[in-house]
Amino acid sequence: MAALESYITDNESRFLEELKELIRIPSIGALPEHREDMVRCAEHLAAHMRAMGLPRADVMPTGGHPVVYGEWMGAPGKPTVLVYGHYDVQPVDPVELWSSPPFDPQVRGNELYARGAADDKGQLFLHLKAVEAHLRANGQLPLNMKFLFEGEEETGSAHLDGFLEAHRDLLKSDLVVVSDTAWFDRGVPSICYGLRGLTYLQVNLRVADTDLHSGSFGGSVANPIQVLSGIIAGLKDDRGRITVPGFYDRVRPISDEERRQFAALPFDEEKFRREIGAVALWGEEGYTTLERIWARPTLDINGIWGGFTGEGSKTVLPARASAKLSCRLVPEQDPQEIFDLVSARIRQLCPPTVELEIVPMHHGMWALTPLDHPAVQAAARAMERAFQKRPAFIRSGGSIPVVASFATILGAPTVLMGFALPDDHAHAPDERLDLGNFFGGIRAAAFLWEELGS
Repeated sequence: MAALESYITDNESRFLEELKELIRIPSIGALPEHREDMVRCAEHLAAHMRAMGLPRADVMPTGGHPVVYGEWMGAPGKPTVLVYGHYDVQPVDPVELWSSPPFDPQVRGNELYARGAADDKGQLFLHLKAVEAHLRANGQLPLNMKFLFEGEEETGSAHLDGFLEAHRDLLKSDLVVVSDTAWFDRGVPSICYGLRGLTYLQVNLRVADTDLHSGSFGGSVANPIQVLSGIIAGLKDDRGRITVPGFYDRVRPISDEERRQFAALPFDEEKFRREIGAVALWGEEGYTTLERIWARPTLDINGIWGGFTGEGSKTVLPARASAKLSCRLVPEQDPQEIFDLVSARIRQLCPPTVELEIVPMHHGMWALTPLDHPAVQAAARAMERAFQKRPAFIRSGGSIPVVASFATILGAPTVLMGFALPDDHAHAPDERLDLGNFFGGIRAAAFLWEELGS
């Protein structure tokens, strides 16, 4: 134990420099011009894993960006854990809002500023450093480990389920550990046990082949923007309830115990409002803000467009109007069923004066790991050892669809042990990673392998 912790302490500065080297590769998976950078990043990770002492670390093709797979299987009779992460990062626009170049990692205060620092290169990398510490200090790992790092998480993981299906035997594990979530707050170590699912769709309306002069044709055909606005208004009532018939039928109620746990967290609604710059907080009646975010379903309009939006005026009657809608889902809602229900409601609200098209975008399942699962409790002990504080158990309002895939395809539960912070600016300019959480995360991961191995 002393040797393990000493190794981590003695090598912190090197670990940080190695993380910077990984971050400097601009692995923006969404942009075609970075395709070579994606391959270079995958190869960099595989080479680093081999140099650490993993006997296998391969770059494996998919229909899109490659997957990096590694393993250390030298503990017969011990559990096997699969660590998942992603090496792709978000685009950097608007780049002028960054305080320093996005792929030139800079330490300011106790934070590392760069694209990918928190999401997810820093969190991915800390697991590799925990493994290195065990191998160098102890000569072995306390359990068997596999690693799966993908390059398409930020664009929907389009090829990951197929990869899991094709490599079931290779990826067979007792448990999956994911570090791609955030703590509840600075100084509040957290383990996430629940994620919401997702249904995403686009609605397109058409009334004519081309935009029309609003003087010559106004009043003779329906205005698709007005029709679309009416449809959208009909999807919710003024109490924040979704009016889609059957939408709530499968929703698992929040338990009294969970409500007590949520209420016990150090959450200040007014501080939350100020931090996000909201005029006021609003949502489904009868629920607190945390309950709405973590354990209730939503229907939101993510974008709407049509007609003339440029400078000046143009008296035009638009031919088309469109909107993007997303629904965050909770246990036991089914994404396809919700898509069907929402589509049926839109068709019901849509008059025959416009042509309607509903396009499915992507779906993702919710995930919920029981709090009393031995792996969750092992993670809690590891976090407490590393940060000297019992972690909070929280849910997340976001979605990580691959967590459900691990359960359905590999039959393995997932522990979400993240080390980012809510103000890390993931997906935004000046993304950052708290270095105390990075180095503490290395220790927590190293302790987790001990806890699970014993």
